[in-house]
Amino acid sequence: MTAPFRSPFPDVAIPDVALTPHVFRHVERLADRVAVVDGPTGRAYTYAELHGAVRKVAGGLVAAGLGGGDVLAILCPNIPEYAIAFHAVATAGGTVTTINPTYTVGEIEYQLRDSRASFMVTIPLFLEQATTAAERAGVETIFVLGEGDGARSFFELLAADPIDQVEVDPRRHVVVLPYSSGTTGLPKGVELTHRNLVANLCQTEPVTTATDDDVILAVLPFFHIYGMQVLMNGVLFNGARTVTMPRFDLADFLKTIQDHCVTRVAAVPPMVLALAKHPMVEEYDLSSLIQIGSGAAPLSADVEREAMARTGAEVTQGFGLTETSPVTHTALPGRAISGSVGVLIPNTQARVVDPESGQDLGAGAQGEIWIRGPQVMKGYLNNPEATVASLTTDGWLKTGDIGWVDESGHWYITDRIKELIKYKGFQVAPAELEAVLLTHPAVADAAVIAVADEEAGEIPKGFVVLKQDMEASGTELIEHVAGQVASFKRIRLIEFIDEIPKSLSGKILRRVLRDRDAGDA
Repeated sequence: MTAPFRSPFPDVAIPDVALTPHVFRHVERLADRVAVVDGPTGRAYTYAELHGAVRKVAGGLVAAGLGGGDVLAILCPNIPEYAIAFHAVATAGGTVTTINPTYTVGEIEYQLRDSRASFMVTIPLFLEQATTAAERAGVETIFVLGEGDGARSFFELLAADPIDQVEVDPRRHVVVLPYSSGTTGLPKGVELTHRNLVANLCQTEPVTTATDDDVILAVLPFFHIYGMQVLMNGVLFNGARTVTMPRFDLADFLKTIQDHCVTRVAAVPPMVLALAKHPMVEEYDLSSLIQIGSGAAPLSADVEREAMARTGAEVTQGFGLTETSPVTHTALPGRAISGSVGVLIPNTQARVVDPESGQDLGAGAQGEIWIRGPQVMKGYLNNPEATVASLTTDGWLKTGDIGWVDESGHWYITDRIKELIKYKGFQVAPAELEAVLLTHPAVADAAVIAVADEEAGEIPKGFVVLKQDMEASGTELIEHVAGQVASFKRIRLIEFIDEIPKSLSGKILRRVLRDRDAGDA
């Protein structure tokens, strides 16, 4: 095998169409079948009801002033109405930006400002922080799924006259702006077009075994590209049923699988670890489960095998990024190799590049994985420098992930060039946490690295240099950061040192800190 490496599958046709009509391709055939059901309450929509609600809310949003290219932010947990809001905006020719509900007011404000959102959808539980952030960012209108002061009811939009898809240029029109830290730094808006998402649905169709009879659990958040595309959009595209869960709780997770006879689960490694090892698993009937797909972070072959032996379900891995809509590799059901993220999906090319020389490497050699295909993002919003750093002029995306491919075309992810920390599948940028640490009056300098953790995958650890004649405890600094960032970003460990190692250009030498930490372990 030689570079560029190609998928073992033939290319598939990718139509130049808008996203929502493509996702709802089965609406007439499956009109009376349940499309999505809320796990905790049983509230459900058939395919016809869901699609009808999308068209009505789209009409209501247009009547409320949402025009082509306008941005609406969704700040919600996984509920059936998330899909309605998302696809109503897409139908109306707008752009969605999806926000993590655990964000602080400051983090929400940053994304609202950066995406230039003018509308917002949330739930009563999050309305207070949503309203505060919206006022600071200049968001004009908030819709709430229920009732709340200062917001319009989302359900009023259902009274509008339905509209059909507003004409868009699928190759140019950005349908969604999820935020990713990319290879480094603060979160950046990833510009994904209608064609990007349509392409990835078409590309994954030949390698999925989901059918109309499948019941698929959606606990991975819809604000994240994995939940958004593989679950919210992908399940509808394949004609199956989605069961939504607003958050992960192991007992609720297991009970939902049992009560709804869930056949497939999309998971992240900490969930697979719980299925492999937690004693609570024995208390539930998981016999309906036939497949567990793991992504967003590496999963060890040992845990993969343990989970399969315990649940009787096949565990498969995949690989992708927010910048690739997201899927680039997937293991094939019935043909998965433990520890491998599988093979390239159709219409996708990959290279393994030596990070030092920039030369292409062959099978068996480790290097940075580069990707090219129709699922690769348009670019980073308002950030041409980051776009140029990540995308080559001939369309190759530099993933920042280190891996290799064997002679049979199976890929393995082994490390990361990029400095992101993967906490339970979520991206945590060290630079963001360092900036927060430096706001403490006793901190002179700081650096943050990833530390391996069996449950979370990785946790952030801070190295701190204190100012002369000033004191602060590790607990105090951990609490200082916790008050300013989302819960998944919190620093879990602090070590005090005399100096932060840096290069001549002033860049933090995190590898030196990682080696130091490994030596102390």
